[in-house]
Amino acid sequence: MKKKEQVNYLIEYFQKNQPDVQSELHYKNPYQLLVATMLAAQCTDKRVNMVTPALFKAYPTPLEMSKASVEEILSFVKSVSYPNSKATHLSAMSKMLVSDFGGEVPATMEELTSLPGVGRKTANVVLAFAFGQAAMPVDTHVFRVAHRLGLVKDAPTPDAVEKQLVKLFPEEYISRAHHWLLLHGRYICTARKPHCEECPIREACAEGCTVKGILC
Repeated sequence: MKKKEQVNYLIEYFQKNQPDVQSELHYKNPYQLLVATMLAAQCTDKRVNMVTPALFKAYPTPLEMSKASVEEILSFVKSVSYPNSKATHLSAMSKMLVSDFGGEVPATMEELTSLPGVGRKTANVVLAFAFGQAAMPVDTHVFRVAHRLGLVKDAPTPDAVEKQLVKLFPEEYISRAHHWLLLHGRYICTARKPHCEECPIREACAEGCTVKGILC
């Protein structure tokens, strides 16, 4: 299957079967999405969703969070991974939102990545799902699935994968393609034991491994 045919196959399948795919993080506005995505780094969405209701009740805006100490923020996020560094980043991030952006989450890659603790992946999530821009966040799931499917080549970093995927998918599908690949990697094309026998898109897979004689 040629690359263009492969991409069209994936779009057709996911458009039919997952047309309204949404983030599994719970949020109501760009600020909440930014905070939740920062907390979700190397942590499960399920765990983050357990933490954020109380966090957002205590600090409903960047201004309220900016007034809190790192220790106070830590008391809300202590059950996520790397809680100390994340609490420190949330404190510094909220202060910068207030001082440099009038308490509003900015809507450009350059501005978002200037915030403490915000890398390109987190910024892309905010751009895509808070502001509706054509952005391709690349986490470990997207990185793995893109390589296994053969969508990318000679792409050793998330940034390299992002650049190739953005060129492959039509602009109107870029953000949704992120979620399609992410959820496929989270539940089907898992890291250690991919469920190839259950994979509904194995016809488009270029990995070359087999499970029970099925090309995955």
